Amino acid sequence: MKTIRLSADAVRPLRTLDPAAALDDLGWLDEAVGDARVVAIGESAHYNREFYELRHRLLRYLAERHGFAAYAMETGFAESWAVDDWVRGGGGDLGWILANGITSLMGMWTPMRDQLEWMRRRHERAGFAFYGIDLPGSMVSPLPGLDAVLGYLAEADPELRPGAAPRETAAAFAGTSAFAAPQVMGAYAELAEEARDAYTAGLADLAARLRARRREFQARTGPGTYGRAARTLETTIALDLVVRALARGDQETAMNERDAAIADTVGWILEREERVVLAAHNGHVQRGPLALPGVPAMVPMGAHLAERLGDGYVAIGTTSGTGAILNTGPDFYTGTLFAELPPPEPGSLDALMDDSHDGPFAADLRRLSAADAAAVRAARRHRGLADLYGEQDPLESFDLLVHLPRVTAAAPDPDAVAHAPEDVRRAFTAWLSR
Repeated sequence: MKTIRLSADAVRPLRTLDPAAALDDLGWLDEAVGDARVVAIGESAHYNREFYELRHRLLRYLAERHGFAAYAMETGFAESWAVDDWVRGGGGDLGWILANGITSLMGMWTPMRDQLEWMRRRHERAGFAFYGIDLPGSMVSPLPGLDAVLGYLAEADPELRPGAAPRETAAAFAGTSAFAAPQVMGAYAELAEEARDAYTAGLADLAARLRARRREFQARTGPGTYGRAARTLETTIALDLVVRALARGDQETAMNERDAAIADTVGWILEREERVVLAAHNGHVQRGPLALPGVPAMVPMGAHLAERLGDGYVAIGTTSGTGAILNTGPDFYTGTLFAELPPPEPGSLDALMDDSHDGPFAADLRRLSAADAAAVRAARRHRGLADLYGEQDPLESFDLLVHLPRVTAAAPDPDAVAHAPEDVRRAFTAWLSR
């Protein structure tokens, strides 16, 4: 089979992924970003060192050269306020912040510590903000969101007596981390239908009260605090809709509800920030639909944002060659966190990129020659989730691509592991002892 490569003109080599290195090899970003309000940086899989470093380095360039002053990532909205407070100079143990303020195990790694430390220094010089965009509790617990809302109402509406039922129901199926996902769905399935419906109705009652008494609550607590509580409740309601859909086997509704909700959260952030760097999985940031084998096509966050922002939204996708990748098998839950990443399938987008240059590089898909554009469009198969391939038109899905020839497991942060829930500590200990 003939090897297809991009032309040398399409390749923008990256001299290094080191976030602290000089930035002069990233000048291609200037034209690519332009006046965009949101630059989204994807990743092919979570927890790889190289993806953390790439996002950190691009963030540094966009902040220092283009004035971006906010970073939003695929982590819980409710939990992220503790991270933002630390970035803005607040106290607290950074290990605890990494383990509990960043969800879905995203904060358990030393490159994330390095990035937060840079954000704090950046805030001291020029101001900087951190936001989570995702649903609460690593998608396994509504309690972080519900508790934040109930805490707010205790201040804003002290006469309210919501009763114990909503929180007791939430606690009955709440997990402590992503490792608890199978048990959470089992516990939710065991709830009586009447209890599920009462919990959903209870959330709706809280939302109605927040809306109806908005002016009074804003006067009492300030519009910023009110807005944060209202958005937290919306993300908690979205999680309830996702779990209800999954319980009835409706994966399509669950996936679409999550991405619509996180797109709305980005919209909420844009009401407060002029320009935002956004970090999430490729499947969330891409403009076109996500289609994987055996999974209904999904309308990703990126499609919603592209519709709203037009050229104000820039999506940077990633591809990779070989190395170690997030394990998507059932043994992930017992501590096998990574699996070997085999070479890309011939004819795939990852193979095209891997054959085009020996080191990390970027390609601006909007400025390709006709021949290069045809080669990219023909490489419709793309690693969409770990080593699972999906079908898509890369030119419709992304504005730019960054290829990393080899990806490796990030190093766990010992302080974060020490502050994590017991099931996380147990899984990381099992993985590190292999």
